[in-house]
This record gives sequence, structure tokens and C-alpha cells, in this order.
Amino acid sequence: MIWQAIVAVRKRWRYMGLGCLVAVLLLVGATIAKAHPLLSAISTANAAPTTPTPQTTPQLVQTGMERYQAGQFAAAIALWQQVLAQFTQQGDQLNQAAVHSNLALAHQQLGQIAEANQAIAASLTLVRPLQSPEAQTLHAQALNIQGSLRLAQGQAEAALDAWQQATALYEQLGDATGIYRSQINQSQAMRSLGLYARAKTLLEQVNQTLQQQPDATLKAAGLLNLGEVLRLVGDLPGSQAALEQSLAIARQQATDQSAPLLGLGNALRAQQQFAAALTAYQQASNAAPTPLAKIQADLNQLSLLIESNQVATARTLATQIQPQLSTLPASRTGVLAQINYAQSLNRLGPDQETLRRSVQFLATAAQQARTLADARAESYALGYLAGLYEQNQQWAEAQRLTERSLALAQTSNAPDIAYRWQWQLGRLLAAQGNRSQAIGAYTEAVKTLSSIRNDLVSNALDVQFSFRESVEPVYRQLVGLLLQLDGAETSQDNLRKAREVIESLQLAELDNFFQEACLQGQSVQIDQVDPQAAVIYPIILSDRLEVVLSIPNQPLRHYAAPVPQAQLDQLISQMRQSLRRVSSRSERLPIAQNLYNLLIRPLEADLQTNTIKTLAFVLDGGLKNLPMAALHDGQQFLIEKYNLAITPGLQLLSPRSLQPQQLRVLIGGLSAERGGFVPLPGVEVEVKEIGSTVPSQVLFNQEFTAAALQQRVQSLPYPVLHLATHGQFSSNADETFILTWDRVINVKELGTLLQTRDEITREPIELLVMSACQTAAGDQRAALGLAGVAVRSGARSTLATLWSVDDESTSLFMQLFYRELVKPGMRKSEALRLAQLELLKRPQLNHPYFWAPFVMVGNWL
Repeated sequence: MIWQAIVAVRKRWRYMGLGCLVAVLLLVGATIAKAHPLLSAISTANAAPTTPTPQTTPQLVQTGMERYQAGQFAAAIALWQQVLAQFTQQGDQLNQAAVHSNLALAHQQLGQIAEANQAIAASLTLVRPLQSPEAQTLHAQALNIQGSLRLAQGQAEAALDAWQQATALYEQLGDATGIYRSQINQSQAMRSLGLYARAKTLLEQVNQTLQQQPDATLKAAGLLNLGEVLRLVGDLPGSQAALEQSLAIARQQATDQSAPLLGLGNALRAQQQFAAALTAYQQASNAAPTPLAKIQADLNQLSLLIESNQVATARTLATQIQPQLSTLPASRTGVLAQINYAQSLNRLGPDQETLRRSVQFLATAAQQARTLADARAESYALGYLAGLYEQNQQWAEAQRLTERSLALAQTSNAPDIAYRWQWQLGRLLAAQGNRSQAIGAYTEAVKTLSSIRNDLVSNALDVQFSFRESVEPVYRQLVGLLLQLDGAETSQDNLRKAREVIESLQLAELDNFFQEACLQGQSVQIDQVDPQAAVIYPIILSDRLEVVLSIPNQPLRHYAAPVPQAQLDQLISQMRQSLRRVSSRSERLPIAQNLYNLLIRPLEADLQTNTIKTLAFVLDGGLKNLPMAALHDGQQFLIEKYNLAITPGLQLLSPRSLQPQQLRVLIGGLSAERGGFVPLPGVEVEVKEIGSTVPSQVLFNQEFTAAALQQRVQSLPYPVLHLATHGQFSSNADETFILTWDRVINVKELGTLLQTRDEITREPIELLVMSACQTAAGDQRAALGLAGVAVRSGARSTLATLWSVDDESTSLFMQLFYRELVKPGMRKSEALRLAQLELLKRPQLNHPYFWAPFVMVGNWL
């Protein structure tokens, strides 16, 4: 029977490598990250006798399966359409529905979304009226496919609805495996909708179900997929644990170990454990049951060797891989393997022979993809081939191929590919002097990036974006073109676009930091926020520093300084070093003046003419690690002239001042040594002084536990939360945290805790104060963690420190800050400035080390 034939073939695909990790949904319930057709339960049990021989239909079904699993999607479609015609002739609704489901995902693989939607709609129309258990199972499977299609089209809510319906059907059928599959799929839709807490809870429930699975082989397959899901949502330790458990079961059952080893290598690699990841890839290669699985493991190993600069070993492995590629049958997997290999080969050396071989592999891949009618794979191949022509400065041919690859990506509904070729086209047009069209191409690339924010931060390893290499330069290069003078004044339209682009980059950086699309803010016009505040956007480009100035009711202005990025980075590093406690005045002032001259000096006249009192900085790159307060004009520090604030852009939440009568503070303080962190004896004084200045409730030392903090935050809607404890800001979200008595709370958990309070009380935190945190040593992008805490907490304003200051002076500063804050009409940024100036006046504390690290992020009112 056809049903039995399909099940037999599926069992051989129980474990799949990275390229086919999302297995047939009916088998292991994989997530929809890479949807494969379910190849549903086609059965001829009730079919009427037909003219074709009894073997014809089963053979067509199985051959179609083989074509699909080999990546030959167009060939699979042709075979299944023959099968569909036979079942239609027989009037067999169940099997017609099954074939339509198969066709739906085959069309999806080719980017033929309209055809895929039509096919799954036909399947559901046929199967809904049928009430047999087989029909209900098929109905649930078709809903799983519909969810996959909807999510691929950005319809996350509709996808979640389809998967919830599928879960309900599986529950009626008592199909625990089906429930597990559809719940994992639900978690993907939840993640796309930003419902991270719900997704996490659901995955934890699924994990408990997996632990109770009696079938060890299915349990291993489920854990394999769970490990991948956890990696995608950023739970790398959890991912590693699930994959290690899957591997242990596979070894115990003497089944294929290559897939869990490959997944484990990916999880280790994501945690920067390169040596362990290499070992896992090597073991996956040695254990691979098929040539394809071996090549997948070897290609991952090759790219990691190159990434970790093990060039000699990488060259040897590349030589070994090359003959294996020629043995692969024509398929999407084979095409992508050749593209992957060509990219790694090109990274190994820029010589002409390497270039020639890379061109050869990409040309072959493009031809095979065209033969397979696989536009998405062909787009990849042609786009990267165009990149080689760009590298060789053959502009015309590079542009022709890029335009062709872009058209293929767009017709395949593949924005994750399209943005790359829009960016590449922009570079090519700029290189040929066509600035206007280049701006247009770059603008389209940024629009595409904005439309796929979730994919930027949550895709699987083989399609994941390296942010600093593949995303950030798009924004910066577009700003560079928009602000390029060419002897003429930059238009207001270009200045507005440049400001929007740099703010979009700020959001994209935070998304990448959290590995989630975390912020959905609305821009507020500056004159609606504060008519006496100016917003300053320093923008670091490869060849210059641009500064855009926004003043209420005035045209935007910009100023350029011909300082290459490397030189500016060195100056930033020198200033950071000059702010250490033992530096001398003669050492630090010249550096502070140099940066003042670059950032502020050209703006002085405009600021004075417009009686500006507050400067809000949207800082870029390494500037985020510097306190703007310590810039010096030769006579005064910047803090002596202006109130200062930092913002990730004008993403302000209902900007308003904090009224003195509202000023109640929930304090969490830790003075004792905990978790290897040194004691903070000044915290006790700090807590007492704040409590004597404003109404407060205190959690101190043993009382300051994570659970107690959560309970108080949710039950006491105090507008100010003050955390006097160790903490760290890092460019890694997992290493950005605060310390309580019993454990560390990382930035994601802290954000969830504080946002839950907002949902319960409808009163966001007006001011979050963290008085003993510091940026991670040696981390040039550590201030991302500070911005991340400010954004994720939902607090309107955040006061924190860029480095851990002397315990006693911090305590004194906080006392001064709150004394100012309670005064009528006092702004938070002004209270900060006055407290800093008080320290500056004291001879023993006038070094910037003591007063400069305190920064206000967000709403400065």
C-alpha cells in the first residue's frame, strides 16, 4: 500500500543533517524553520479499480518523494500532478487532499507562494468534510503546512491560529507526537509575534513531554529538533543540553549520530566554543551515513576553520571536499553545498586560481539550479558569482548578474536573499559613479531589512546573518552616500533620510543584541519632546566622521570631519584609557579636547543661537563607551554647559517629567560579598540616605532575592526602581546582568520581570537606577548592554554607570542626585548634571573618573 511505502521511506529520514534538519512533519514534528512537505498519508484502501496498473500510483508517489527529498522540487511536482489526476479521476477525496498538501510545500520550496496557497486551500477544502481518523490526521497535517506557509509570508497570527487548530485535532485523535510537533510550530509563530515568554513556557512543556517519551528513537529525534529550536531562540546552554541528550540516546540505540553531532557543533559554535565545535563537526563527518551528510559536516568544519584563522588545515580540508562535490546528484542541497564551498574557497585566498575555481563552482551551481527550476538557489549562485566579478572590478558583468539574481529572489519571495543583491547593486552603481541610483538600491535594501527584522535575529545557522559583516555596513554605506557633498549642500531630504537610517541601525543593533526583534517604538518629533533640546547624531563612516544636528523648528545640519574610522577608534580608545583613576590632567584634557573639537565645536554657534539647554546624543560605535560629560572645550567640561542624555533614537515612551509627589523608590541593595563579587560597603549608606530623602521600600542583602524583587516590583507600582548592586553591561545579552543575593538576573529576565509589572499595573517604571554596574572590560561594544537594559526594561529613563566607581563616591553621588530630583520642576537630566557638578567642585572627587560615568539613557525630562 502507498501508506506503507511512505512510512518506510520516512523512517530512513528520521535524522537529517543541517541542510534538511527540519524533517518530514509527520515523522519528527520539526519546526517550520525550513518547511518540508509532510508527504501525507496517501492510502489506496478505499480506491476504486482504475485503468492504470496497481503499481503505477504507488511508484509515482514514492518516486515523487525521492525527488523531493533529493531537492528536485520541480520534478516532484510533475510526478505528484500525475498522481493527482489519477485520484481525481477515481473521485478519491482523501488522497487528492494528501497530494495537494505535498504540492503546497513543493511549490513553497520553489518560492511559488501563490501556487502553494492554492494547493493547501484545495487540500483543506477536500479534507474538512471527511470524518475518518485518517482524514482528521491529514487535516491536522494540512493545517501544519498552512501555518508554515502563512509564517513564510509574515502572517504570524494566522500561522499561530492554524497550528492551534492542528493541535486541537491531534488532541482529539490522542496523537501525542502530533501535539508535540504542532506546539513547537506554535512557538515559532509566538516568537515572530514577540511573545517570547509564551514561547518559552510552551517549549518547557514540550520538553517535559519529550522526557516521558517511551520510544527512545523518537525521543532522540524530538530532542534533536528541540535543541535546534532552543538555539534559534537564544537558549544556547539549553540547546546544547538537549542535543547532548539526543546524541546519548542515538549512541545507546546505535542509530545515526551525525545529525545530533552536527547540531551540537552549531550550538557550540554559537557559544564561541570553536575547538569543541570543530570536534563535533569532525565526529559528525566520520559518523555520516550518506555522502551528503558528510559534505554538510565538512563544509561547516571548513567555514569554522577559516573563521578561526586555521588556514593551513582549512586548505587541506578544502582539497578533500572538492572531489566529493562532483558526486552529488543535482538538487537544491547539492547546489547550496557548491555555493557554500565556493564562498569558503574565496575566503581562503584572493589569487587568480582560487578565483577561477570559485567562479567554476558557482557557474555550475547556477546551471544546476536552473535545470531544477529552483529560482531561490539560482539567485544565491548568480548573486555570489556577481560578487566575484565585483571583487575583480568587472562592473558591467557584475551588475548584469546582480540584477538577474535580484529578480529571481523577488519572484521567489526571498527577502533574506533580495536585500543582499540590492546592497550589492548599490555598491556597483556607486563604484560606477551613479550616486542617485545607488542611493535608490541601498534604500530598497534597508527597507527589505526592516521587513525581515525577525529573520535577521532568529534564523538557523546556515542562513543566519553576521550582523557586523552583512547588515551594519548597508546602513552606514547608505548614510555615507546620502551625506556625500560633491561640492553641493546636502539636501534636507537626504539629511532626514540619513537620520532615519542611523536610527534604524540603532534598533537593528539592539535586535541583534537580544537575538529578538525587541523594540517597536514610534519616533517623536524633537520639538514635541523639548523645545530647548538638541539631538546630536555622530555617525562613524570608513573615511570620515559625520555629525547631524537636530534643533527644534530648525533645518537639519551636518558637519563632516575627514577622520578615518581607524584613527577615530584609536582616539576613542585613548580617551577611555585617559579616564582611569590614576591619569593626570595633562594626559586626559588634550584627548577630551580633540574629541570635543570633532563632535561639538562645529555645532557651538547653532547651539548658542537657539539657547539649547540639553544635548541628547544618539551615539554610534565606540562612542557609546565614552561619557560625553567629560568632553572639554579648553575651559569647561561639556557637563558644565549642558544637561546631557543618551537615546537609541527618538523612541521615547510618552515623554513626561517625574513629579516630586510621585517620587517613591523601590530599592534593592547588596553590600555583602556574593558570587565571587567584592563587597560594596557604601551601598548600606547609599540605601539609608535615599530612604531618608524620598519614600522608599528596601530589599537589602538576604531580603534582596530574585523572587522578592519580582514580587515587590509587581505589587508595588513605585515609579522609581533603584538597584544598588553589582552588574555588568556587555555586547552579549547573556553576559549583561545584575546580581541579587541568590543569583544573577540577566537582561532578558530583568526585562521580562519589569515588563510584567507594566502589564499588571499599567504603570511603567519612570526611572530605573543601577548604581554599581560597569561595562565589560575589553568589550568595545559593551555599551550595547546598557542600551539593551534601558530598552528591554520598559523604563522611560535609565540612570547607570559606564564603569564601577569608587563605592563611597557613588553613594555620595546618589544622595546628591535624589536631593535634586525631589525639587519641584526638576528634570532627571538636570538633577544628574547638578549632582555631577557637586562632585566636580570637590578637590578629592574632581577627576572625571568619579563623576563622568553616570549617564542618563532615554527620556531626559
